[in-house]
Amino acid sequence: MKITAIRHTSVEVLPGICYGQSDVTTKSSFNKESETVSRNINGNLFDVVYSSPLTRCRKLAERLFPGKPVFFDERLKELNFGDWELKSWDEIYATNEGQTWMDNYQVLPTLNGESYPEMEGRVRDFVQTLKQRNSENIAIVTHAGVIRILKSIITGTPVSELFDSFKPDYGSITKFEL
Repeated sequence: MKITAIRHTSVEVLPGICYGQSDVTTKSSFNKESETVSRNINGNLFDVVYSSPLTRCRKLAERLFPGKPVFFDERLKELNFGDWELKSWDEIYATNEGQTWMDNYQVLPTLNGESYPEMEGRVRDFVQTLKQRNSENIAIVTHAGVIRILKSIITGTPVSELFDSFKPDYGSITKFEL
């Protein structure tokens, strides 16, 4: 099974803002960025297309695959940062809870949000669903955190090793074989 993971394009959010599962919009450069992504997937024919339901992914999936059904799956959302959604990372770090989480982000949940192990659990469940289906070539439009976890699950690389070494850019394409 071949998986092509596509990260959403740039978002209309100021740098340094935590936006996880907030349903933010894409930048005005969306058309140009989506054209580049479309060229880079090389017109591959995908058996099935999945996407995070958040607007920044939904919009790209519908643009890349017009006329093809796109299956929107909640398990493909970015980490839920809870009370920290749409706050600056500096503001988050200025709190005791924020400092504690940032020192232990790989295991602790965000304030009234979720933990990376919880997110990994839902992405792992999604991968199990893929294994049960009979699809050879799959496209997934999603977020950097989900793509990191997909890589961890598929390659066996601990996700902790991927946070510094693997940073999918906006509109990037990552290919996996499962």
